[in-house]
Parts: sequence; structure tokens; C-alpha cells
Amino acid sequence: MNQIDAAIDVIMDDDVDADLPNQQNIESAVRLACKTATKNILAPHVCIRFAHDKAVQELNAQWRNKDSVTDVLSFPMQEGDMYTADEPLGDIVLAVPFILHEAQRLQREPHAHILHLIIHGMLHLLGHDHIHDDEAHTMQSLESRIMKELHLHQPYPDEISDHA
Repeated sequence: MNQIDAAIDVIMDDDVDADLPNQQNIESAVRLACKTATKNILAPHVCIRFAHDKAVQELNAQWRNKDSVTDVLSFPMQEGDMYTADEPLGDIVLAVPFILHEAQRLQREPHAHILHLIIHGMLHLLGHDHIHDDEAHTMQSLESRIMKELHLHQPYPDEISDHA
């Protein structure tokens, strides 16, 4: 794979029946997350899986020791500050029913909310986290910037944005 060819594999579990963002919008979100968060990888290799809540709950229990469903899980395959296009960045797994319910509760357009969580997952694959307040602020700022560039909703409307 070279720097121009991206491999963005999208998998939908058989038990997921939902209207999801199209491949082009998913690819735009993934590429922009990479471009915004890092300078050295423009053509990522990632797998995005749209799963049912139960599958995500099982993965969350297995890998994070949390026996509950969550919106998105990220499984990075590269570490450090340098990323190579020759190796996959990792996998992102989204709990579709959970996310659709969350979008309704937050009064967000479902496709935009799904794209926001793909961006969130990509930032985790690129080494970002939100354990500490300063990390969370950086990550939220990146997410907001990417969403704005994609002409989507502000994911953290209660936050004062330094790039609005």
C-alpha cells in the first residue's frame, strides 16, 4: 500500500439492520481524522465494524474488563508517534443500536453521530486518549475541528471552541 491508497474496510454484522453513512462519508471522516491528528499518514488502513450491542458488550468485557455496552471501541495495531501505511492502524467497533438511541437522546442526526464516533475511534487509533483533562480537551478540540470541516454538528456544544 502506498501513501495514496487507503484501505478502509467496512463490515456490518448480520444482526445489524440500520441506515448507516455511505462509504464515501466514512472515508472522508477517516482521512480527515488522520490528516488533522498526524502529518505522516494520509492513507490509513483501518477496519470499521458496525456491530450489535451484545457483541460490543462482549468485547468491552474481554478487553477492558467492563461488562457493559459502550458506543465505540478502538483496537490500535500501531504504537508510538510514527505510523506506517504498510501496517493497519487498527480496528474500530461501533455498537449501532446503542449509538442510534444515543443520537436520539442527544437530538443528533444519526449519520453525523456515527461519523463523530468513527472520528473519535480514529483519534484513539492515532494515540489520543481522554483519561486526563488535558488529553480530553485536546481530543475534543480535534473532534470538533474535524466535524466542522465535514460540515457536521458541533459534538461538544457545551464547550467553548477555540476554533469556532
